[in-house]
Amino acid sequence: MPINIAIDGPSGAGKSTIARAASKRLGFIYVDTGALYRAVACHMLSRGISADDEEAVSAELAGLGEDYFSLRFIDGVQHVFCGEEDVSDKIRTPEISMGASNVSAIPAVRKYLFELQRKIARENNIIMDGRDIGTVVLPNADLKIYLTASAEERANRRFKELSAKKDCPPYDKVLADIRQRDYNDMNREIAPLKQADDAVLADTSELNFEEATELVLRLIREKIG
Repeated sequence: MPINIAIDGPSGAGKSTIARAASKRLGFIYVDTGALYRAVACHMLSRGISADDEEAVSAELAGLGEDYFSLRFIDGVQHVFCGEEDVSDKIRTPEISMGASNVSAIPAVRKYLFELQRKIARENNIIMDGRDIGTVVLPNADLKIYLTASAEERANRRFKELSAKKDCPPYDKVLADIRQRDYNDMNREIAPLKQADDAVLADTSELNFEEATELVLRLIREKIG
């Protein structure tokens, strides 16, 4: 049976980078489900559709094939596609991040992506990260980890990441966006962000990247041997 590890947590907690590094060390497939929601938001915005317009988003999805959004592993690295366009770089902006939070609250979007996520998990040893993996997508995961950090520390990390790009927003705006996304994710009606009852809490506020990765690896190895 494939081994499934679920990592949930708020935006900017380091889920993707830590899960990616841990997967590589273990020889597992890394599945960034947040990237799929970002891809949906990216597609909608490119079509001039507001990410919080449930009717318009649902209608647009209905006209797309079931494999329009996909994760493809190229030389062991996950790439995100909208149709045949690789949008892996385009989806890493504050605008797309907020858009992903909005589309993730739409039932049609969650239904559209749900089976794709589970199919990957059924066929591979995976570490999958997101916001409802342990609670909804993979409720029977071999190990569930709730990875978090303070809002201020998460904003610091995101600000450093964005500072290398053009039009970097000020720190206060980054922090406000983090807090707004936390609120949106934790208060949506469908599959809100929360720690699963049987998840292990891992707070990385005081840890650097390598220390946080080692913590996750230790939790996995303790669980699966």
